[in-house]
Amino acid sequence: MPPDTILIIDDETQIRMLLEITLSANGYKIIEASTGKEGISLAASVLPACIILDLGLPDMDGLDVLKKLRDWYSKSIIILSVKNTEEDIVKALDNGANDYLTKPFRTGELLARIRIAIRQNPGTKISPVVSFGSLSVDLDNHLVRRNEIIVKLTPTEFSLLALLVKYEGRVLTHQFILKEIWGMGYIDQTQYLRVFVAQLRKKIEENPLKPKLLITESGIGYRFGG
Repeated sequence: MPPDTILIIDDETQIRMLLEITLSANGYKIIEASTGKEGISLAASVLPACIILDLGLPDMDGLDVLKKLRDWYSKSIIILSVKNTEEDIVKALDNGANDYLTKPFRTGELLARIRIAIRQNPGTKISPVVSFGSLSVDLDNHLVRRNEIIVKLTPTEFSLLALLVKYEGRVLTHQFILKEIWGMGYIDQTQYLRVFVAQLRKKIEENPLKPKLLITESGIGYRFGG
């Protein structure tokens, strides 16, 4: 099987070199672009498995590049940027980014996020039974087990868990989750979501006060594992 190709769109030479060395050593084929226009052109010609996109590009705003890519590119896009405000992160996620990491970054975490992102690409089949340590989620039969014991969830709790599992490792904004589970009428009810997340943590986490599965991304949303 040929290696997955990753396109890096970043104007910082040192960052591109670091990523090229790290990702190549882990079996990926790397192509690089230093401008937004060049990145869009390469993405169209190569159709990479994943794009790593910086928001601070010399010729275009990175958010505009993201929007133009999302007009036709359906695979995973990870933002890697020095911009770290809630507004920047939420805008990127709401405009189609699969994930968001800030510079400086840990290479191990980036590699994990890439693996998850590629698994989420269209056409990648999700196993009906997904395991995370002692927790298993049977998406077809709506069954959840922790330490081989069935966990009783309400239909809404299961729908919330299933949504997070399907997007494992991806940060889902409050608004996205609320719209998907409860509908547009609940899109601003973040406190409502917090209540259900707290209930779910009590049932699936080994220690609900120190969650390792259902992670809070402060001010933005939630991420399952990864």
